[in-house]
Amino acid sequence: MTKPTRSPDAARADQADIQAVSRVSQILSLFDPATPEVTAGEVAERLSLNRTTAYRYCTSLVAAGLLERSAEGGYVPGGLLLQLGAFAIGRRRVVNLAPRHMQALSRATQTSVVLSLWGLTGPVVSRVEENVSTVVIVSVRVGSHLPLDTAQSKIFLAYHVDQLSMERLTANLPGPARDELRADVERVRAVGHCSAMSTPGVVAVAAPVFDEYGICATIAIVGPDNTLSMSDDAPELRIVVDTARELTHELGGHYRPDDLDQRAV
Repeated sequence: MTKPTRSPDAARADQADIQAVSRVSQILSLFDPATPEVTAGEVAERLSLNRTTAYRYCTSLVAAGLLERSAEGGYVPGGLLLQLGAFAIGRRRVVNLAPRHMQALSRATQTSVVLSLWGLTGPVVSRVEENVSTVVIVSVRVGSHLPLDTAQSKIFLAYHVDQLSMERLTANLPGPARDELRADVERVRAVGHCSAMSTPGVVAVAAPVFDEYGICATIAIVGPDNTLSMSDDAPELRIVVDTARELTHELGGHYRPDDLDQRAV
């Protein structure tokens, strides 16, 4: 039997559908902690659309529940989008298993603990266990999108299964920043952890968490630089690594930094 051929009109319709889905994805990706609201004009400018097209997309997304109109007249994430996001995070086993480990880590190091999952272009803070036993509390807001120069980002860049996408992310950086970041990522691969000060006065010490598919999260402690060391022999670092290893084993994953110790023997 010969397969029926598709008409040119049907093929064009399919292509238009694919383009529409891609455009919706681009619009939704404009939102981050620094951009909680956009206008149709901003959508048009940032995506190189005319205002009429941008407005038409935004109003369609409002009708679908993916966006809502704000009191100021702009657009914010809608109820359906928030519901889907919460459902997706809830499906990640690491988010359900991590709290007990995070609480123990916070008590042992007297610091706040941050669990981050990979988003579209970087880590997104998914859970925070604050240390309330000290006068100064360093914390990170859940939902924050972490920059590429953070300890958590460097961990993901080192171990992410899609290294081609990671290379594309770093390729967009200016030359000196790109070279420095890539050198830091190579060091992460060599030692299996990362300590960094991306915010002045605040140190993050991070380690990777793996499930059966590869890296699924990073776990990090954050604290003032006058109390939390970035040294490789800092006792807090060993506790972070041990916690990441325990959580990895509970998830049924393989803790890849342990391979470094085996090669050294």
